[in-house]
Amino acid sequence: MAEESDLEKTEPASSRRLEQAREEGQVPRSREVGAFLILIVSASAFWFVGSWMLQRTIAIVRRGLILEEPLMRDPQFMVVRLADLSIDALLSFTPLLLALVLAALASPFFLGSWNFSVKALNPDMGRLDPIKGLGKLVSWNGVIELVKAVAKALLVGGVAIWVLWSERNDILAIFGQPVEVGLVSAGHLINYSFLVIVLTMLLIVAVDVPFQLWQYYDKLKMSKEDVKQEGKEMEGNPQIKAHIRQLQREAARKRMMSTVPTADVIVTNPTHYAVALAYKSGMGAPKVLAKGMGEIALKIREIGAQNGVPMLEAPPLARALYRHAELDQEIPSALYAAVAEVLAYVYQLVDWRQVGGNHPLPPREIAVPSEMLQESVNG
Repeated sequence: MAEESDLEKTEPASSRRLEQAREEGQVPRSREVGAFLILIVSASAFWFVGSWMLQRTIAIVRRGLILEEPLMRDPQFMVVRLADLSIDALLSFTPLLLALVLAALASPFFLGSWNFSVKALNPDMGRLDPIKGLGKLVSWNGVIELVKAVAKALLVGGVAIWVLWSERNDILAIFGQPVEVGLVSAGHLINYSFLVIVLTMLLIVAVDVPFQLWQYYDKLKMSKEDVKQEGKEMEGNPQIKAHIRQLQREAARKRMMSTVPTADVIVTNPTHYAVALAYKSGMGAPKVLAKGMGEIALKIREIGAQNGVPMLEAPPLARALYRHAELDQEIPSALYAAVAEVLAYVYQLVDWRQVGGNHPLPPREIAVPSEMLQESVNG
């Protein structure tokens, strides 16, 4: 039961899932919005500039029906005349065409924004599969689309019948009017009826848009397993990250060990901790080249012994250096005096190796500030 629960798509789509869907060309769409905008813009255009377009159209038709003698004798002149009339007709309907183009471009903003995806342009032969097409027709989505189409036809058809019935007296009156007056009355009646019928589609849009949004986000829902997998992909697989960290630690350890032969002294615990220090000319204070505990401390001591690096057992100082001194950084100022004693012993040891004489005695008790010792114990 738990596995079935993990596979059920009960989780809302993540932002990454939504972005991937947009990249694949999947965005919420409502054909009803586009159809409504185009029709309402057409109705508005006819309402405001319909008379002007009608007058222009009448003038163009009259010019086209006038037969002039040069026009009848020269076919070339007829072509020029046809071109002029075509340009005039195009200019007459340019406001309507521009309004329709703007309406078509603006419709995507009601459900988000424009979206251009190259993946959506890739050829998909599966779309030509008749079996899949038949499956879409008999699917729940196909049934819903059929119900929507029938409901839309009944609603628009019912409103159209109501408008015609309510305006029946004006329609019948047109037949008794002069031609010019009847044309004007018919034009106003057509514009009014068209506008009312188009406004009816606003109800269809109000129902279709929330449904399309719900269907879109429901389709992109994720299962709990999908959410976990996405989290792993975004944050990285824990096993892979652990392996990378291990490789990084090993690389850092190798670099650290390579500096041990250049150290001036190795301060030990003697077995638990080991810190390799160096103090060269130009340094403001001694610097930590390597440090470690357990096996790493043992390795530091082995490399130091192989390369003749002096070692000094100073457990409190070793613990304090390990806890408070950063790798490849200068030691804390609170440990200057203690480390100075160690370096003084190292310099004496170097002189003894070169000149001879009495073997220098290592410092027995190196003073370490109490706060460094207390913090190192608590750490």
